Amino acid sequence: MRSTTAVSLKARALKLLAGREHTRQEMRAKLRTHCERPEELEALLDELEQRKLLSDERYAEARARQLGRKYGSARVAYDLRAKGVSDETVARTVAAQAPQEFERAQQAWAKRFGSPPRDPLEKAKQMRFLQGRGFSIDVVRRVVPRVSAEE
Repeated sequence: MRSTTAVSLKARALKLLAGREHTRQEMRAKLRTHCERPEELEALLDELEQRKLLSDERYAEARARQLGRKYGSARVAYDLRAKGVSDETVARTVAAQAPQEFERAQQAWAKRFGSPPRDPLEKAKQMRFLQGRGFSIDVVRRVVPRVSAEE
């Protein structure tokens, strides 16, 4: 027979997973305070992974889709690593998003600025904005137009 702590711990875990995907590291951090023995928590996390209820890969895909609307690959990779996703999973997830990086950068630039920079200072500002969003310098150079020569 299972202890009431294990049942309550499992119920908490399922409630968290019903809301959104979580990484194993996130679940461990959120459930640690409700668990008396660390091995009990690890056993629960193993069970959830075996039953395919907890998956770092699914979390990475969902989080990359969410962040990918606004941010570049570098920012997505940083966020995933911070949540405890393995380097291999991060690499696969970022590689899957790479073909759309230029389009995402264009959309972010157009939404924020929409017109070519008037001078080199404004161009630098636009480039810094995209780099801060995690887009690579190669993509940023292709997205930000040259300074308009009319002025």
